[in-house]
Amino acid sequence: MDRVVKINYQDAAKEYKLGTTLLEISKDFKENHKYPILISKVDNQITPLSEIVNKNCNIDFFDRSSQLGTTVYGNSLRFILVAAVKRLFGADTDVIVEHSIDKGFYCELFTGNLTEELTVELENVMFKIVNEDLLFKKVSVLRLDAVRYFKNKNQMDKVKLLKYVSNSHINLQVIDNVYDYFFGELAFSTKDIDNFKLTYIRDNGFVVSFPDIYNPEVTMDYTHHDKLFDKFYDYTKWGRNIQVANAADLNDYVSTGKYNELIMLAEAYYDSQLSIVADKIFDKKNDIKFVLIAGPSSSGKTTTARKLKIYLGSKGLKTHQISIDDYFLNRSDTPKDENGEYDFECLEALDVKLFNDNLTKLLEGEEISLPTFNFVTGKREYNGKHLQMGADDIVIIEGLHGINEKLTESIDHKNKYKIFVTPLTQLNIDNHNRIHTSDTRRLRRIVRDNRYRGYSAAETLKMWKKVRAGEEKYIFPFQDDA
Repeated sequence: MDRVVKINYQDAAKEYKLGTTLLEISKDFKENHKYPILISKVDNQITPLSEIVNKNCNIDFFDRSSQLGTTVYGNSLRFILVAAVKRLFGADTDVIVEHSIDKGFYCELFTGNLTEELTVELENVMFKIVNEDLLFKKVSVLRLDAVRYFKNKNQMDKVKLLKYVSNSHINLQVIDNVYDYFFGELAFSTKDIDNFKLTYIRDNGFVVSFPDIYNPEVTMDYTHHDKLFDKFYDYTKWGRNIQVANAADLNDYVSTGKYNELIMLAEAYYDSQLSIVADKIFDKKNDIKFVLIAGPSSSGKTTTARKLKIYLGSKGLKTHQISIDDYFLNRSDTPKDENGEYDFECLEALDVKLFNDNLTKLLEGEEISLPTFNFVTGKREYNGKHLQMGADDIVIIEGLHGINEKLTESIDHKNKYKIFVTPLTQLNIDNHNRIHTSDTRRLRRIVRDNRYRGYSAAETLKMWKKVRAGEEKYIFPFQDDA
């Protein structure tokens, strides 16, 4: 008699023959998903569909409409891109995946010359690989053998990275006779990665766009943002100039004890940007009365506001600082979303009327009482703080909606200077493994919420999807206004 295992999936319980793969099990539940199942969790452990089930367990499956599914989709798409580049341009040609940008990631062809026509051809090759239904296979190899392999392929980014891996064995992924080293799991087959677009930008650069949790149905057309793109480009160039193009380069700094030098270089680069901004504000000090600093969650808005205050003060300008967060409505008055939960990300969560009234009074030379929002009690408080502007004073205002014109609609545009700030993570693990900018901010928010807002890490992670959705809706559409 065949031995069986019992699996629990959501509200369903079923029995399968011992050794059944997760792929086979997932077929019984595909009707529960609108898109192809890409990955599973077995007893809350991320597990590829190629694995077998050999014990009673709880299972969950994920498609591209989930955060985990989106990550696996993006990982798999990058490998398809790498394989397509080698198929189209030759085995010695490589591609660098640089950074996230507008529902996708920006890439550059490492060797060769890319044109708009060749970008279309590259996309066609990628779809051909998808239609060939190639399986993503994982193989375990000796780390030193992998080092020798990548050195022979002149992929020195991976050679340097594996130098700092302590395991004797590592896993490589394979499709189309291309071996690569990836962080995170991949899908079972290329056929499940069936929706994406390539957009040529300039030189050897292009963007790979794909569905995400906000638009899982279809790949949205790429929208180019010159200011953000140019800033990413400048920052990437700066990283290469100081010889820190990826995590392996960073490891070299750390292992040789030069990390303090690198920290000082980064601080100096950041400060130099603030100095330029301060000069621009000073040149228009007769008009500019409000400096509005906005950006996504945990991007450094408060720190930037404090440092900019010092720079402007060094030029003889008297500055004051206001946090938009202090104008939150009392929690009981906060709007709720479609799930009946408080929506702290929307503009309507702020007392916009009071905020505009206060700014207008400040421009007219009146003294105002400044509120302070108590995030523990969820109520606005007045603790005796007052503010009155002099003729040459400047108020620095920071918060999520700072560059949204609706927030300061009562103030003339000439009296405002808008700044968009976010940690632009150009530092990747290697040429094919990127670090998401939002991952950096998520870690920063966990620390901030725990220290200053009374939230546990679990509570922050629970609300993170809603935070990101709010950024997509209320922050990024206004970034070109900065």
